[in-house]
Amino acid sequence: MKVLIINGVNLGTLGTRELNVYGDVSFENYLQQLRNRFPDIEIECRQSDKLEELVQLITRSDDYDGIILNPGAYTHTSIVLADAVKATTTPVIEVHISNLFAREQYRRNSRLSGCCHGFISGFGLEGYDLALQHFQPH
Repeated sequence: MKVLIINGVNLGTLGTRELNVYGDVSFENYLQQLRNRFPDIEIECRQSDKLEELVQLITRSDDYDGIILNPGAYTHTSIVLADAVKATTTPVIEVHISNLFAREQYRRNSRLSGCCHGFISGFGLEGYDLALQHFQPH
């Protein structure tokens, strides 16, 4: 079982950015915890602030059993990213660290959630755990 975590715009600064919203743990540290908790899943992770790179990661994901996608702010604006999710046969779960519906009005809209297999929002970094539980072999 192979799962690709794709983190989008500004998620490379987790642990130092808006600590009251995103917490003080870097994703690198959290990724190691995920790998320890899910030893039966090969977890790869990519982060990019560039929309084109995110699209390529999604559309070239045939070698994976699942994708966990946190597009960051692109979730509210990117039809291109939604089209990439529609184009892949790999199941995609959209994950957001913060509760989008408890934030500004413009953040309450996701162009991606209707294209994804599932949507998780508001559980902090544990949202990645929840998505991995879905992909975990039974």
